[in-house]
Amino acid sequence: MRRRGNICIEHEKAGQPPVLVFKYETVVDGRTLDRPANYALVRIVPPAEHPTDPVKRPIVVIDPRAGHGPGVAGSKIASEIGIALRSRHPCYFVMFFSKPCSGQTIESVTRAEAVFLEKVNELHPHAEGKPFVIGNCQGGWALMILAAVAPELFGPILLAGSPVSYWAGVEGENPMRYSGGLLGGSWLSSFASDLGNGIFDGSYLVRNFENLNPSNTLWGKQYNLYSKIDTEAERFLDFEKWWGGYFYLNKQEIEWIVQNLFVGNKLSANQVTSADGKTIVNLYNIRSPIVVFASWGDNITPPQQALNWIPDLYRSVDEIRAHEQTIIYCLHEKAGHLGIFVSAAVADREYTELITAVDLIDALPPGLYEAIIEDTKPDMPHHELIDGRYLVRFEMRTIEDILALGDGRAHERPFEVVKRVAEINQGLYDTFLSPWVQAMSNKMTAYWWRMLQPDRLQRYMCSDMNPAMWPLRAVAEIVRKQRKPVSSDNPFLELEGHVSERIMDSLNTYRDTRDAWCERIFKLIYESPWMASMVGLKGGSAQQGAPRYEDWLRNELERLKKLENESFIEQGDLLEAAVRMLLYQDRDIQVVDERPFRLAQQLIREAPADERPTLAQLKQALKRQWFILLMDEERAINALPKLLPDPDRRALALELVYRIATARTGKLEDSQQVRFRKIEEILGVSISSDQTPPLRMM
Repeated sequence: MRRRGNICIEHEKAGQPPVLVFKYETVVDGRTLDRPANYALVRIVPPAEHPTDPVKRPIVVIDPRAGHGPGVAGSKIASEIGIALRSRHPCYFVMFFSKPCSGQTIESVTRAEAVFLEKVNELHPHAEGKPFVIGNCQGGWALMILAAVAPELFGPILLAGSPVSYWAGVEGENPMRYSGGLLGGSWLSSFASDLGNGIFDGSYLVRNFENLNPSNTLWGKQYNLYSKIDTEAERFLDFEKWWGGYFYLNKQEIEWIVQNLFVGNKLSANQVTSADGKTIVNLYNIRSPIVVFASWGDNITPPQQALNWIPDLYRSVDEIRAHEQTIIYCLHEKAGHLGIFVSAAVADREYTELITAVDLIDALPPGLYEAIIEDTKPDMPHHELIDGRYLVRFEMRTIEDILALGDGRAHERPFEVVKRVAEINQGLYDTFLSPWVQAMSNKMTAYWWRMLQPDRLQRYMCSDMNPAMWPLRAVAEIVRKQRKPVSSDNPFLELEGHVSERIMDSLNTYRDTRDAWCERIFKLIYESPWMASMVGLKGGSAQQGAPRYEDWLRNELERLKKLENESFIEQGDLLEAAVRMLLYQDRDIQVVDERPFRLAQQLIREAPADERPTLAQLKQALKRQWFILLMDEERAINALPKLLPDPDRRALALELVYRIATARTGKLEDSQQVRFRKIEEILGVSISSDQTPPLRMM
């Protein structure tokens, strides 16, 4: 604890730099922009053993600004940044400084991040695809906002443990969502900011996380440290350097976050607007594939909060496809919230597969998919096409599959009442109490208020700032040298373990009882029709997702899109024809595997330079042919001879399709056989299915 306190003080004196284990260099400092923000874009310097491939798309990681400092995404070699470097991608990191700029708002931050993305695109004009951007936790909603207002800057985006639908959850399991209602809304964050002279202390947010699991906070973390003191100390100190590095937000920032997101839940309803009201954050505008990574073990951002924005926006998969959107979700079985970012096992499995499959993700036809990651087996067909020890496949899903992950959405209705109560309380606070609190606050009172926060004070008191701790260094060294661990079967050691378990059980019982009562009190207050009537709401009324386009406008857009696609039914080259055939014979297969795509990439690289399609051309062909087949499958297939008038090109296209189609299982499945034979009949060309035919160059 003494060492932890000293490390905390040294980190503060150094300006609290990111806790990255990688070297980095600043590319753009957001504090120098026209609308300054305490953010910066840094380039991660690649290690000598993994030089950057300039052709690969850059990867940008945005860390959460939720009380802690930046760097958790690269605090270990096995991390998001580490996996990106190992895959030879140019890697950038969006960091932030401890204190916000004067007058800084969330809009200032968004504009700064847009400048960062523009710079990354400018630095990599020859990359095959635009940047793959990862938003961790609170960085995820910031990423969604930016991708909605500046979609042209992005390749695929990954939301890791990111809350987007804030009222969602499962009854009896997600108590954190009730805190806004039980505290009366957003006024308390304004009160804390006024006490801080216009600055909100991030230690409040950290304390909220700590309160979720008192058994770990009050006992488990410390017991784990001291019971494994020979091996756990350095890991503990490394983590606490980040966990105890508290950062600050402006009052305007925290108010915007709480009022618009945590309590207001406006993001998935497309109700977030710019300060001047001219820009609406419309999530329908996102053109990039969206990957959502969540975990069943996450009690801060449960899967429902990470995914329920999808049914908020779209009534069916057909609507997702009509908007030309691709959405993928990946669910981990047990990783906790922090484990999503810091677990080496998660990095080596989930992030490795998602990063290596980014080009496939970018090329997937519009729709909703679940990413399934499994161990490879030696007898898997085309094992040589699998990069690493895991195989990733994308299985088609429906909106009903998303809703089935929860227990319904009727219990979200009281949060509309919470939202209205919060607005009333905020108005009362701003009018009657805030002026008095601001009048009593100044830089000196704000400084001492922050210094006396329990979490921060604990670190100072257990450091060399306290003279009573000075003898501990010498004493600890003596104990360390003379310590004799007892044997594993020592009865007192066993008794210690049993006592620790009982303490943990008692604290868990307290937590469960507390959470159950919080939920009951919340329901008693906000499910009451009396409360709804008092704030001007009818019983049962609730926000019903995002506002949708008028039917006539949606129908007109669909009509124009249909006309555009119809013009391409009888037009195209070898690429368009091969993609159409491949999608057609896979129509009954609800799985997209990485092996066919890897083989397709290999075949493209082997093609003559003048006929070699780019990733952008492949992506466009996949989307266009997917819509053409959805629109009129029979006409599309019968038009293939017009796309391939040359018999040699027809045979070549068939060979390409056959090879790619059999890369997953080693043979054509029954439904594929039927469709493949129909293509052969239409083209008047047949190839042998007894063995893979030799492929002629394109």
